[in-house]
Amino acid sequence: MEYMKKYEDWCNNEKIDEKTKKELKDIKNNLEEIKDRFYKDLEFGTAGLRGIIGAGTNRMNQYTVTKATQGISNYIIKKGLQNKGVAISYDSRNMSKEFSEQTALCLNANGIKTYIFNELKPVPELSFTVRKLGCVAGIMITASHNPPKYNGYKVYWQDGAQIVSPIDKEIIEEVKKVQKYEDIKSIEKEEAIKKGLYNIIDEKIEDKYIEELKKQISNPEIIKQMQEDIKIVYTPLHGTGNIPVRKVLKELGFTKLYIVPEQEKPDGNFPTIEYPNPEDKKAFKLALELAKQKDADLVLATDPDADRLGVYAKDKTTGEYKEFTGNMSSILIAEYILSQKKDKNVLPKNAAIIKSIVSTNMAEELAKHYKISLYTVLTGFKYIGEKIKQFEETKENEYIFGFEESYGCLAGTYARDKDGIEAVMLLCEAAAFYKKQGYTLWDQMINLYKKYGYYKEGIASITMEGAQGAEKIKQIMENLRKNPPKKFGNYKILKIKDYLTRECNNKVENKITKIDLPTSNVLYYDLQDNSWCCVRPSGTEPKIKFYIGIKGNSMEDSQEKIESLKRSVLEIIK
Repeated sequence: MEYMKKYEDWCNNEKIDEKTKKELKDIKNNLEEIKDRFYKDLEFGTAGLRGIIGAGTNRMNQYTVTKATQGISNYIIKKGLQNKGVAISYDSRNMSKEFSEQTALCLNANGIKTYIFNELKPVPELSFTVRKLGCVAGIMITASHNPPKYNGYKVYWQDGAQIVSPIDKEIIEEVKKVQKYEDIKSIEKEEAIKKGLYNIIDEKIEDKYIEELKKQISNPEIIKQMQEDIKIVYTPLHGTGNIPVRKVLKELGFTKLYIVPEQEKPDGNFPTIEYPNPEDKKAFKLALELAKQKDADLVLATDPDADRLGVYAKDKTTGEYKEFTGNMSSILIAEYILSQKKDKNVLPKNAAIIKSIVSTNMAEELAKHYKISLYTVLTGFKYIGEKIKQFEETKENEYIFGFEESYGCLAGTYARDKDGIEAVMLLCEAAAFYKKQGYTLWDQMINLYKKYGYYKEGIASITMEGAQGAEKIKQIMENLRKNPPKKFGNYKILKIKDYLTRECNNKVENKITKIDLPTSNVLYYDLQDNSWCCVRPSGTEPKIKFYIGIKGNSMEDSQEKIESLKRSVLEIIK
């Protein structure tokens, strides 16, 4: 058994420290646990690394982290870019600070300068810093919104976006070449500092980041007028968002900001929640309790690395707090930005917004209304970042806004990843603007449904952990390709888009055409009645995900339709 050989090698390898060996020897009688830790190497994929913290080749630990870093170092040197340096940040997760330092020292051992934050910082600030310092790359130690046992490693390139093709594939190849732990270079921290390789990032960089955020504001005077009237409850969910959110809202003039005290401090164990995901209603329990006490207008939560934002806003009719999906909050922000630019006559003629393939089709109606371009890209904000870079090079379009259904968006080009801090700021501004007119963010959302149509989206995911789970997910995707369904419930399939083969099969016209997007293990079904379904394995979690969308005639009708379609989709794979 190959995994047992790997296990024994770790237990006896002189390069492996004694603490790690003890952890492994303690599971010597648990073959299933040994298999899960060693049946494969933790894959360095297009999203970097993500896995459970612990000893083993299929775990996040100093050896898997520095193995990946050695591969990245080799790639940077191969390209002759080692003099530009690498920026490094980390979030509140267990081992994040340790992994960030190990990453820096591995790069330093290869002669590559690093610029590392001396305290936890959010993803968007790292993206901004890479560009501001002119670095060749950035590395963020985070597992985003995953459960506490996980950590991860995101890689950014010099444009500030996560790596995309061909760079991602070239880095993956270099990481694969690092077979032996003896090949991983090391250096003592004191020596790295002495050589000028290990550098702490100036604290002023955050001030510059905050200044860029404030440039995205449309109506600073309305914030001043309404500063005493808008009550905001915010929780960083034990993550990185607390300080930058407080800072930007205070500088803009908001005075009624209430932080959930139990979730204010960074804590990698996330003691008040099952897992720190602002998409999960349970994560809002304490925030909603505080909102009711304070009679807040809106309730906001960012995930540990503060690139995602969850939202609740008050319905003034019922007094209840209504949940916003990522699609809803993004459309709300996009509408606000576009309407203000149009009213002030500063909306560029070549303006463009970008969404992912699994995000709401309401964006099409929004783009039509404002007579701007809409681009659709694969799932992953790095593809939005790639498109921003393309716009800057070709001057074909001017980027205004981009979003994913997974609670992430970005206005402006100061960063190239989704920014939960900015989203907090923009929603607070929008809340002030609309309250001055006598209605809430929820009222405005209802207005948008009436204006563009009752679009509704949903997601169902099935978690399948370990070696068996990975095989099951693979089988589901293979079966859907070999035996394609003809309909989901009452919805007939009009087109099947297979992004792995990059082919679109038009069932109505009996015609196959090419898809002009990168290869990805994704199946997308265009259904009748302006509905759709998309299936893909998660790139960051042991899940297979089913995204769905419909257009209804009312709030009630759209809710009934989305639930019906969700049931039909899940029945297909039983």
